[in-house]
Order: sequence, then C-alpha cells, then structure tokens
Amino acid sequence: MKAGERPKLVRGVRQESRRFRLLVIVVGFFLVSLTFVFVSKPDAILFSLNGKLPVEQAPTSILIQQKVNEPSGESRKTSTDALRGDPKVVDDEADAKPKGTGGGSEEEEGRVLSEPDPTSGMMEPTHNKDGNGHKSHQETLGGGGDGESKGNDEEGEHAEQKHKVTLPTVSNYTIHDAAEDTENAKQEGMNNVQQGSKPLCDFSNFRANVCEMRGDVRIHPTATSVLFMEPEGSQRDEVWKIKPYPRKGDEFCLSHITEVTVKSSKVAPECTKYHDVPAVIFSLTGYTGNLFHDFTDVLVPLFTTASEFNGEVQFLITDMALWWTIKYQTVLQKLSKYPVIDFSKDDQVHCFKHAIVGLHAYMEFTIDSTKAPHNYSMADFNRFMRGAYSLGRDSVTVLGEYPKIKPRLLIIKRHRTRMFLNLDEIISMAEELGFEVVIDEANVSSDISRFARLVNSVDVMMGVHGAGLTNCVFLPQHATLIQIVPWGGLDWISRTDFGNPAELMGLRYKQYSIGVDESSLTDQYPRDHEIFKNPISFHQRGFDFIRQTFMDKQNVKLDCKRFRPILLEALDNLNP
Repeated sequence: MKAGERPKLVRGVRQESRRFRLLVIVVGFFLVSLTFVFVSKPDAILFSLNGKLPVEQAPTSILIQQKVNEPSGESRKTSTDALRGDPKVVDDEADAKPKGTGGGSEEEEGRVLSEPDPTSGMMEPTHNKDGNGHKSHQETLGGGGDGESKGNDEEGEHAEQKHKVTLPTVSNYTIHDAAEDTENAKQEGMNNVQQGSKPLCDFSNFRANVCEMRGDVRIHPTATSVLFMEPEGSQRDEVWKIKPYPRKGDEFCLSHITEVTVKSSKVAPECTKYHDVPAVIFSLTGYTGNLFHDFTDVLVPLFTTASEFNGEVQFLITDMALWWTIKYQTVLQKLSKYPVIDFSKDDQVHCFKHAIVGLHAYMEFTIDSTKAPHNYSMADFNRFMRGAYSLGRDSVTVLGEYPKIKPRLLIIKRHRTRMFLNLDEIISMAEELGFEVVIDEANVSSDISRFARLVNSVDVMMGVHGAGLTNCVFLPQHATLIQIVPWGGLDWISRTDFGNPAELMGLRYKQYSIGVDESSLTDQYPRDHEIFKNPISFHQRGFDFIRQTFMDKQNVKLDCKRFRPILLEALDNLNP
C-alpha cells in the first residue's frame, strides 16, 4: 500500500460510518412518527391531509369516525350566537302581491293538455346502489355515543339545559346542540338502516320527482343542496338534480323553479340547526296564483306528502311567494305547526333525520290512493279542507228535513271569458224549481275563508269550466257539482280537471256540454265553419289556439229548456 492511500481509506471509512448513523437516525425518526400517527391519530394532521375542510370546520361525523375507539371527551357546544329563529310567515317589509290579481279567472293560461314526457328536462343520476353495511355516524355525534358516561351529576345536567334554545313557535320545537342530539343516536342508526340500498330519489313518476332520505340529512339553502351523510365504509355515490314542483316535463314552468342538488356525501358543512321533525321541501313559483293550480300543483300534493306527520313537519319553500303563504296560511298551519323556512333567505345548515324533497303528485287535482302514503284519497282531502276552515256542514241537507229551508244553488259567475249571457233567465228557472240561488265570483283575490263558508252552505254548485270550480273542495258530502262545458271538444279535459276529482271526493257530478246554438262563437264564425263541424281537428294547433279560441273568446247562452233536467236531477239527489 502506498504511503498516501492509508489516510484516504481511513477518511472513507469514517464518512461511511457517519452516513450509516444518519440513516439510522432518519429511519428511527420515521418509525417513531409513524407510530405516533397510527396510535394517537391527531385530528390536526389527518385533516390537514384531507384537503376538504380545516379541523375546526370539519363535520362532526368525520371527526368522530376517527375517534370511534377513543374515550369520549367533553361534548361540543353550539354557539348560541349562531342560532336564529325561523323566518316568520308574514314579513312586514315585504310588499309582494299575487300574480295575476284580477285575472285569476283565466285559469287555463300556461296549462299543458298532453301528458308530459316523463324524461324531458331531467338529469340522469349517477349512483352506486351498494348501500349494505351502513353505519350511522350519528351514534357518536357530540363526542358521546355509547361510550358516554352516564354518571353525570345534577350540576352537569343543569349546565346542558342552559344550551337548549326554544324557538317562539306554536309547539315545543327546539334546536339542540350536538350533545343533546346524542340521545337519539340509536334511532338515527335505525334510520340509516331503513335507507339501506334504496336510492335517495324516485324519478319514475310521470308527474313529479321525489327524494326521500332517512338518517343524517343536511340541508344547506345557500348552496341549494341536500346532503345525505354516508357512514364509514358505505359505497353509495349518488347525485340527483330536482326541481321540487310537480309539473315534470313542463319545461316552461320548470324554467322558473330553483334546482336543488341531492347527493350522498361523507363531507359536509357543520350543522348549525338541529330539527326533531321531518322536512318537506317544495317550490311556490310555477303556476301558483291561479286557483286551480294552487290546489292541483301545491295544496293537494302537499296534503298527500305531509299529512302523515300530523303537523310535526317543517316546510322549507324554494322560490317563496309570501302573498301565497299568507293567503293559504290556514292550510299551511293545519299541515305544519312550525313557521315556514324561506329557502332563498336562509344561510343556516339545517340537520334532519328525515327529509322529503318534492311533493307526491299524480293526475290533475287527484290523489291516487293506490300509490299515496297511507292510501290517502280525495275524500280525505275534502274532509281535511272542511276541517281546516272549520266548516259546519259535513253532508247536504235532505229535502223535507227542514220544510222552511230551500235547497241552495251557487252559480259561479265569471267576467270577461266564459260568461253566462243569460244569467237572469237561469236564476229565474232555478228559483221556479225551488232553489234558493246564490251568485258569487271566485278568483285569485277572493277571501278563501269567506268563500269556503259560502260553498259549504250550498247543496248544488254550478259554473262554466274554469278555476272557480276548484272550490268544490269545500262542498259537503253528497252535494252536486254541475260543470258547463264550452263548445270545442273540451269534454275530456273538463272531466279530468273537475269531474273525476269531484266523484273521488264523494260528490255527485253532472256535466253539461253546450250545443252550437248556446255558444257565442256563432257570432264570430259562419255556421258551416269547420270549427262547428269538427272542433277536435283544431286541437292539433296546440293549446294556445285552444285556449284563445274555445276559452278566452267564448261565452255561453244556456238553453234553459235543455238544461232544466240537469237541475231537476240535482234536486232529486237531495231526496232521502
């Protein structure tokens, strides 16, 4: 070995020794850190890696899932500064007015004759139906869960009570902090099991899409989203887009409706309000403002959807129409004990155990009792409406029961379109037959309560096809509804809109289709015109033409001699 090579060798050995010691230190540090992560599971590290939300904003569900095997800490307390009361039904600062005031009798505007395409305008969902093995994260909400100590002293219980905020509502409606919500953890676990692999939404109905969720549901109006929180291990991945107004396929109508996103998720904003009752979300824009559509698009579907809760349900309304909620306040308060929440003005994150987005709806102004929850029917709806307005008569007065009292006939009067041109003659004929005749007009600005009492007081109601006939919902059982059908092949739509619903409500129904000589169209067209020979052929021109020609520009001069047997039959129906 040469003289200079030995020192170089020694230096090389020393360098290798340093490198080896450094490697040992690095590996040792790594092993210690790894052991710390897996044993301690510090939230700050995990959530900085999560990339979704900082630890202080992360959903309680995710924080808890990572501590599920650890002893419970002190329950999280919700800041009372973040809690607000629900919006009131009446807003003194609002100056909203009903759409179409004064023109509410033109109920056909915007209507669709043909059945809508059940797939039109709807976004197909993406989802994974593997929902087996769901586990409710609510079992550990608030850091409690099954491992929460049951040995709290009275002072601790008293401290918890201080954090309960009771809203000024008509019932015992409370918002809880997370610790209080723990008491219902097992029930929520059962709710998640009930949801199982069932899809969150059902888009199979041709009239309306509906989403229903049971478990941990978070509604965030600001984001127009409804999140179904999935437990750890769930493979569900669903995203649905829904416009909660039952006019599926009517693109013009739905273009004015706010779209709500319903999705399954493992990450969501923190709850700021907890609710003990189910939620029902629906819209009020659409065609509301027309009496017929107020009922067929909202009130009947809302009754079908919410009745089962016996008032213990919270309504959240998208596309709020304040004037509408004031007009139908009596009905809304009968269906729900709590003030409605205006979706567009609420920035809270509402947490529910059960939520329904959209309303169950079937044919026009009808409940399909074979499909409705609890087999609700139109007879139930008729009974509900009479009860909501505290109407005294459940059934008609039998002839002769009160000798001095005449059977009452209400004639719905119209202005501008489909008017009776010989109303005085019709009144005289009815009075000759023994009726006490009452004349009134029903439109969007009518006082619903007053008109309901009037309708309930009569035994027979008659009028030309139009929204005013919707008031038949207030008639007593076995009363008779007579619908006068204008010229133009409108028999089928008249029966669909009012005939079938009336019979399903337990009413007697008569339909009278006028002849050519009873129509004012004879003043506009020659007698040999195709509009009299084959009116059905004009239906091919679309509903706008039908409305303008056969509804907006036609009045009725009733042939009293021809119509007389209809009133006699209505009288006969009042015999025992």
